Amino acid sequence: MDADSQANHLKAYGITYWTLERELKVKWLLNYRGGSFLLPHIESIERECKIRGVSYELISDSKANEILELIDSPSQNMEAVILEKAPKIAVYTPKSDVPWDDAVTLVLTYAEIPYETIYDEEVLNDELLLYDWLHLHHEDFTGQYGKFYRAYRSAAWYIEEKREAEALAQKLGYEKVSQAKLAVALKIRDYVVGGGFMFAMCSATDSFDIALAAEGVDICEPMFDGDGSDPGYQNKIDYNKTFAFTNFTLERNPNVYEFSSIDMTQKRQVPKMTDYFSLMEYSAKWDPIPTMLTQNHTALVKGFMGQTTSFTRDEIKSNVLVMGENKSSGEARYIHGIKGKGFFTFYGGHDPEDYTHRVGDPKTELDLHPTSPGYRLILNNVLFPAAKKKKQKT
Repeated sequence: MDADSQANHLKAYGITYWTLERELKVKWLLNYRGGSFLLPHIESIERECKIRGVSYELISDSKANEILELIDSPSQNMEAVILEKAPKIAVYTPKSDVPWDDAVTLVLTYAEIPYETIYDEEVLNDELLLYDWLHLHHEDFTGQYGKFYRAYRSAAWYIEEKREAEALAQKLGYEKVSQAKLAVALKIRDYVVGGGFMFAMCSATDSFDIALAAEGVDICEPMFDGDGSDPGYQNKIDYNKTFAFTNFTLERNPNVYEFSSIDMTQKRQVPKMTDYFSLMEYSAKWDPIPTMLTQNHTALVKGFMGQTTSFTRDEIKSNVLVMGENKSSGEARYIHGIKGKGFFTFYGGHDPEDYTHRVGDPKTELDLHPTSPGYRLILNNVLFPAAKKKKQKT
């Protein structure tokens, strides 16, 4: 899985998942040649690699043992993690079409990793318990319809999306969309606390935490929910309820395409040509989880925009790991934490291979980006729940 030897990093994850589906174990060789996978030599796996265009090497048992001995050496920052079971994946997405694409569903489809879609009804009916891994993307858990009001309130898709959201909320027994979305956010919180794995991108990251922090507080203006917000609602925000963020200030103006001070989109001064972020390096033997989540063939990843592009470094809780950051601009791009018995990862930006990705833009063709480092970070999270659990030493 290094830069020079692998023709299609993304589909390689699909081969690994395909192998796990057949109840075969895989060793993930952390920090060895870009985080390579050691699979059993079975003719069907080799054939599948050829069909999907994935580069591979056949090695003898003695060579495999030699590699594993090298990895096991205390002098090497490497580790062999056993992947045992293909995780069952749920993608939280509305049933209707939306005028933007989801990077995770794009890469899961491209890598040929199966997933199922769920939405509010399924979450509230406790169907999350059927899944090992949950993805949230361009979502608004605050009930403000993505803060698209100024630019798109007259657009047919916005009007229809608002109507559908209100109808669904009423069907579920809630007077307001914000109340329904809070109920969903609380169910997702409980899923993670109980041992689930949650991965979120773009506006699902900060809007999820904001919804939790604003539980019982009306932060929506009349154009969103028909009545005024609570006076002085900023002072009623409870940061103890959030997963990742603290001490943020909510954006009160409904005409501003922003939820809060968490997001750096409008504050950052980073030219496109120099927009990169660095991945942190961890001890593979002592901290295998962040090491798994940062496996890549480069430590420098191209930046990309989104409604939530990146996170203000000073508004991230001290117990949350910053795994990718642009240090000079004070922004975090890729963060991870533990909540109860479960884990969450937040990844800023919308599409790793489409720098701006505006509403209505065509979807990214991953055939043009088979070695994308930005998309590899997503797939690290997909395989993470497959790892044999090993008590962390730190």
